[in-house]
Amino acid sequence: MKIIMIGAEGDIGRAACAELSERHELIKVGRSSGDIHADISDRASIEEMYRKVGKVDAVISTAGSVHFGSLTDFTEEQFMLGLQNKVMGQINVVLVGMNYVSDGGSFTLTSGVLDRDPVKQATGAATANGALAGFVKGASIEMPRGLRVNVVSPGLLEVSKPRYGSFFPGHEMVSSERVGLAYVKSIEGALTGQVIIVA
Repeated sequence: MKIIMIGAEGDIGRAACAELSERHELIKVGRSSGDIHADISDRASIEEMYRKVGKVDAVISTAGSVHFGSLTDFTEEQFMLGLQNKVMGQINVVLVGMNYVSDGGSFTLTSGVLDRDPVKQATGAATANGALAGFVKGASIEMPRGLRVNVVSPGLLEVSKPRYGSFFPGHEMVSSERVGLAYVKSIEGALTGQVIIVA
């Protein structure tokens, strides 16, 4: 399969690439790295990405920014960062991409553990993750041409612990291999409208 891999150089993106690259052609996309540059917060940039790549069989997005901070200090603008970037960015990957993904192809988005198992200062991330879960469930029953859509919801990766572990007290880490396999399940399997949890 020919697969667009958005966020290929992040920890989650690398995990997905490691499991899929031997069997599939991956087009790696990042804001400043990869085969093609694109910014999912900008719909025009997403459209240009698809025009450059052309028809594909699947799309994976592991990109998206959110604000971390105390709830009592959160502003509307800080909430909107996650909603506009992580949520609408990935939703636009689907909405624009429906014209470029082959019949029976799929989209796999990425959320995370924080709407299921929250930590302090992560309300913005929890909100974004929950919104993505709602989107794939609702969108799955309306996708044209047999297209599928799922979201992978991983816990904190072991490789990410040095940077983010202090935010996740008591959380069990998940291996990159298990996270990568969740993307294999979504891409090579038949699920749709599912939150694929890696805990």
